Amino acid sequence: MDEQHVMNEQLEKQNSAKFICTANHGFAPYAQEELRRLFGSVKSTMLLPGEVFVVTLATTVQETVECINEKAPIFLRHIFPVLMEIPGDDAGQAIRQAVTYLLKREELEGSRVSVQVRKVEGSSWTESLGLLRDQLQEKLTPLEADFTVQNPEWIISLFAAKKTWYLGISRPEQNLSDWNGGAVRFQREEGQISRAKFKLLEAEKQFDIPFDTFRNALDIGAAPGGWSSFLLERGLQVTAVDPAKMHDSLRNHPNLRIVQKNASEVKFKDAQFDLLVCDMSWSPKQMAKLVTNLLYSLAPGGTAVITVKLLTKKPMALVHEIIDIFEQSRMQIQGAKQLFHNRDEITLYMIKY
Repeated sequence: MDEQHVMNEQLEKQNSAKFICTANHGFAPYAQEELRRLFGSVKSTMLLPGEVFVVTLATTVQETVECINEKAPIFLRHIFPVLMEIPGDDAGQAIRQAVTYLLKREELEGSRVSVQVRKVEGSSWTESLGLLRDQLQEKLTPLEADFTVQNPEWIISLFAAKKTWYLGISRPEQNLSDWNGGAVRFQREEGQISRAKFKLLEAEKQFDIPFDTFRNALDIGAAPGGWSSFLLERGLQVTAVDPAKMHDSLRNHPNLRIVQKNASEVKFKDAQFDLLVCDMSWSPKQMAKLVTNLLYSLAPGGTAVITVKLLTKKPMALVHEIIDIFEQSRMQIQGAKQLFHNRDEITLYMIKY
């Protein structure tokens, strides 16, 4: 136990950083490549195939976080710094070691703390994750912390792999997302047209997009209306373009104009809209051509939010190609991210100049 404590004290002080990294399922190799491009050679081991891996970088935790926040990765969804590694053969013993370590952390005392736990199949913890979180919080009562899910000051992260449990303490901004593993959850509402609405809700949070401030939106490829319904709820006038039918609940909405045509067949006034959105299941290059041909209708200073379908084995090259197309069309990229609700696509947030 003394040797383990010394090892973890050294882990915090050495000029290298270890992180648990998470990407959307199947996209971990691209998140690994992003880290290689940022930091050069990296050492990584996959913990959950295609999704979660542990990486060691030749930088400090602070240097790593500053670099990642400055050059925001597209496919890396969530990270947390590993401050302690615990043998994972005995779950009870692992919990005791984690608690002993955490009770010594003065920064947690009296603070708002979120306890986030995850595991892999085959971990020594065989009960529910909710029970593991509850046990940790109960044993950490002496800290007199306010355990919360929203707006924490500190996040305790525990990832229970097969042989090793990884423990970290971090500020929310150090994790790329304050959600557990970056898995942003929204409650499905009664009468909700589709889950596509969650993409805009997450983009709003990720990029801090002020949807409430826009007045007139163009939704390209709108049917059945998930994104249009979101914008209508925010008080916008919406023009929805799609040859397919919109959901019946939207068809008589006073702020919605439905144009049941292909987007390539429609014409609008110059600078008619201050927001353009597009979430079409179509070839990304065809989508980019279609959208850029309609950018004349977006006012200078207007915002565009689009999804890019990654229908290729080389998504990183495709993303940069699509970004180049939009940048050549006077669009300034504000953010590019594979959000939790994107699955096999990314979201671009752009402003026209």
